[in-house]
Amino acid sequence: MREFGYRRADDVQGAVALLAADPGARLLGGGTNLVDLMKTGVERPALLIDVQDLPLDRIEVTADGALHIGATVTNSDLAADPEVRRRYPALAQAVLSGASGQLRNMATVGGNLLQRTRCGYFTDPAAPCNKRDPGSGCPAIGGEHHNHAILGASAHCVAVHPSDMAVALAAFDAVVTYETSDGPGELPLAEFYLPVGRTPHRETALPPGALITGLRLPPAPVAAVSRYRKVRERASFAFAIGSLAAALDVRDGTVQEVRLAFGAVASRPWRARTAERALTGGPASAEAFAAAADAELAAAEALPHNGYKVALLRNLVVAVLTELTEEAAR
Repeated sequence: MREFGYRRADDVQGAVALLAADPGARLLGGGTNLVDLMKTGVERPALLIDVQDLPLDRIEVTADGALHIGATVTNSDLAADPEVRRRYPALAQAVLSGASGQLRNMATVGGNLLQRTRCGYFTDPAAPCNKRDPGSGCPAIGGEHHNHAILGASAHCVAVHPSDMAVALAAFDAVVTYETSDGPGELPLAEFYLPVGRTPHRETALPPGALITGLRLPPAPVAAVSRYRKVRERASFAFAIGSLAAALDVRDGTVQEVRLAFGAVASRPWRARTAERALTGGPASAEAFAAAADAELAAAEALPHNGYKVALLRNLVVAVLTELTEEAAR
């Protein structure tokens, strides 16, 4: 590991000032992703700014009924929070499906949003990678890509975003709040992650020198009947090969509202808006669920070894929405 400086921030403004003063600085929360990448040489910060002691570790219901989640809330605390479990059960399930108990005790909400892809070419400094070294190429396209993107990819990168939490947040219209030297700001999660395009190394729309301070989840009654389902290659401690966050409001057999977001199929959580539009106002049936999934996945561009994800996501949509329909009928 290369030498680096270390500073512990006492307050939000101090952390932002330290970040602005050193272009080579990085923010350190739980360190469960950043430190691993430092060990392999993928990340080489000149300075780590420890933000774990900042007063951003609360989960609170705001005056307008939204849920505010601080950036340093740990994944374990997020999944255990009674309001999260009651109002957004798919979010709690998503968090619990990731990593291990020990890692969830350390990992933070802000860090989870910013975790990097687990593509083997990205994490190997000896391999070319446009995300790590712009212009060097994307060997995954012609190489190992069985768990890579089928939606929204480009000729410059086919890596997928690894977060489970962010998939559920995408389904529930989360908003990311941040602080810069110019003051506070916010970004809807739908705009937070950038399309991969020709610049896969630019992953988020956060302004330079920004510190994520938290998340806001707007009131969403439909989220109370929600589920996160993750498919992976082993039973635990594995990244998804396909996942779904779904919420459903069914009355008299008709879909009143539905939320769908896919994971492990794109460089960012994939909000399935085409499928949502196809389902809203129609019958809550397995045939309708399958047709909506097909409409969303019609845009898929599979590589030779990851086409199985199309069928996998279609089956997930049908299975999970059927389960939620039956739950609503009880």
